[in-house]
Amino acid sequence: MTAPISFPSTTANFALPLLFSGQAQKELSINQTVSLLDALVQSSVDASLSSPPLNPEDGSTYRVLANASDIWAGKDDQLAVQLGGAWHFVAPKAGLRLFDRQAGTLLHYDSTWKSANEPALASGGTVIDAEARQMLLELVEALRILGIFPQSP
Repeated sequence: MTAPISFPSTTANFALPLLFSGQAQKELSINQTVSLLDALVQSSVDASLSSPPLNPEDGSTYRVLANASDIWAGKDDQLAVQLGGAWHFVAPKAGLRLFDRQAGTLLHYDSTWKSANEPALASGGTVIDAEARQMLLELVEALRILGIFPQSP
């Protein structure tokens, strides 16, 4: 006879609430979990902020910047999701990638959030290869389009 399966109260990766036997008001846990998954699956945030916006829409998601204030204090680097009029926080795991829609850039989490820096474009020099410079310009523009580098203003 095999031992019965035992589950913890939250999921392993994002600590989403799980149901447990005999739980009252299961719909609260299910709705919270589905809403958090809805926010996380899109792999993007509205913006990166250090304090909550004044009138967030339900389902809006933000990356909490360092030295956050107000209700976000102590939640640095976490994702803040507005659900049912309250903020829910999800701690990122190494390897999480998301797109910051306001900044127009991709972010990668590995103990802290990181993004690629655009290299300085070639200028001057004693030997100028016009074809190579054009290719580098096109490569940098392609990386901007993909969100690797922020879009130029």
